[in-house]
Amino acid sequence: MTSITDVAKHAGVSVTTVSKVINNYSDVSAKTRKKVNESINLLRYEPNVVARGLVKKRSWTVGILLYNIMTNPFVSELMAGMKKSLESSGYDLLHLSADFNNPEYSVIRHCSSRNVDGMVVFGIGRDNKMLTDLIEAEIPTMFVDTDLIGRRAGYITADNRSGIMQVMEHLTGLGHQKIAFVSGNLGYVAGRSRFEGYQQGLQQFKLPYYANYLEITSFNIEGGYSAMQNLMKLKDRPTAVVCTSDVMAIGVMNAVQNAGLKVPDDISVVGFDNTSFASIVKPGLTTVNQKIFAIGEKVVNQLIDMIRNPNILPPVLIEPVELVVRESTAPPRNGGADL
Repeated sequence: MTSITDVAKHAGVSVTTVSKVINNYSDVSAKTRKKVNESINLLRYEPNVVARGLVKKRSWTVGILLYNIMTNPFVSELMAGMKKSLESSGYDLLHLSADFNNPEYSVIRHCSSRNVDGMVVFGIGRDNKMLTDLIEAEIPTMFVDTDLIGRRAGYITADNRSGIMQVMEHLTGLGHQKIAFVSGNLGYVAGRSRFEGYQQGLQQFKLPYYANYLEITSFNIEGGYSAMQNLMKLKDRPTAVVCTSDVMAIGVMNAVQNAGLKVPDDISVVGFDNTSFASIVKPGLTTVNQKIFAIGEKVVNQLIDMIRNPNILPPVLIEPVELVVRESTAPPRNGGADL
């Protein structure tokens, strides 16, 4: 097993210098830091050392690693739920500002320097090496909407497929036959499962699948806006649009209204999340409620259980959802005939 002495010898520096690099001390030159990091990566030193360090001493700190911006209402509500759970736990929450564009960045070294007891991860693709490193280092970790597990890692997600199936039942019940689907990256478990629910809904209600009714875009208002612009250019445009987030749905509604059309008179729109935005936009947004605040509370409770009980089986939690019907959906004009 590689030791810190091996790293120091390989890099041609002292053990103290290696320790300073690992713990992000500022009194190390950029040239030396680069040389030490190269040796650490080449010798694969960090995971086992960090895992041992985390076991020895509890810091009463939980780290959170996320890619999504903090202004996203989903993230805000998730964090609020986490904070509520942490208030009675004795733990503090630390946001790790990961340098996603730096190939030398190490999430394990970052966790070590901040001495976190466990991690919550959200909004990072399952193929990202950082997530593999966390699992291999056996740092207690709970993933949100990323279906990865390990000896010390579990995940929590909503019943995404069921949520979209409820949406499809609602829309077809209103008479819609031309239903488009606007989503972010299908590589995430949320996007993938919701798309599977859309496909299953088309099959169950005997509706054809049209490739040009599928728009993959960014999980934000701008992404929803551009996706809807594309859909409105179609000769046979959809009468309803299913979005995989509320913020995307708001972008879709803005595009419809800016084109001189009305929601839901001309196009019905459905979101997913039931964030605080859903009830205050006009018209009120029909959406899938996945109880984000409660998910935030639960993910922290599960993580702390894992920290306190190293031998428990990491959880895989699928949280129930329900459709909330508001004013953004209605029967299509002319029974869904071509416009």
